Amino acid sequence: MLKVGITGGIGSGKTTVCRIFEVLGIPVFYADLVAKEIMVKDMILIEGVKTAFGAESYFETGVLNNKHIAGIVFNNNLELEKLNALVHPAVFRAFDQWITQVPKDCPYILKEAALLFESASYKMCDTSILVTAPKQTKLNRVIERDGVSAEQVLARMDKQFTDEQKLAMAHHHISNDESTSLILQVLALHQTFLNTNT
Repeated sequence: MLKVGITGGIGSGKTTVCRIFEVLGIPVFYADLVAKEIMVKDMILIEGVKTAFGAESYFETGVLNNKHIAGIVFNNNLELEKLNALVHPAVFRAFDQWITQVPKDCPYILKEAALLFESASYKMCDTSILVTAPKQTKLNRVIERDGVSAEQVLARMDKQFTDEQKLAMAHHHISNDESTSLILQVLALHQTFLNTNT
């Protein structure tokens, strides 16, 4: 079964692209959503977080203390790397588990991850797609979607590779600049992946 990684900067529209693939019957593993879930479910990860950032990383109810974690990692790249070094292997374990449940006759699957290249999880995939959009378009989308300031969005963008860096690593490219049909681009790639598997 072909494993296709898909990524894009914040606000690029990669989730929208994934939804189109899902309509075509392709299963999608949403790494970022899974990461949030396993932060409170994966006991190896929970213990690692408590050891690295203190018992107060979790409330007594077992809920993650986001404010505590964010206060440590937000402006400290070394601490952020420490957190990522705990979370990424846990997501890899979840992906390995998820893929065993995908029907064997499925032609290919997508692994959606914001940090596909940054986390090196692209190495677990056979090929990759990068979704891009103009910077101002991405900014406007995220400001409207999350109700945050331009400065906050730019700070998040700075923690990711640039589109130019990602383009050099990706095998396929979808442009979400609102002038080219997303559906037609997805259909073309869908056919490419089906042909790869025949």
